[in-house]
Amino acid sequence: MTDSERKLWLRLRMEQLGAKFRRQHPLGNYVADFACLAPRLIVELDGSQHAEQVDYDRRREAFFREHGFQVLRFASDEPLRNIEGVLTVIVEQLREAADRPHPSPPPEGEGANTRSP
Repeated sequence: MTDSERKLWLRLRMEQLGAKFRRQHPLGNYVADFACLAPRLIVELDGSQHAEQVDYDRRREAFFREHGFQVLRFASDEPLRNIEGVLTVIVEQLREAADRPHPSPPPEGEGANTRSP
């Protein structure tokens, strides 16, 4: 991990933001820098190599989104320069994601209380 990834991971690990994150988490043929499976959120740190692989990043992000993930992107040095700002954006996105209905809610009747009053 880079210094920036380490700094961010120290703040994401052990559910410090109220959600469990995984680092370098495989999803399909891709690997997310940091992934929170519930709610579905991916945090990516983009270094200079991303300018050279725009098409790959576009396909990768489309795959994540097709599978119900929101994707947050930060410049690779942003956690070193402004960790609190990065965390604020992540927390806001976690709150918004928790308020959104799941992309595939259970069929009507499943999971509902079926007892009569």
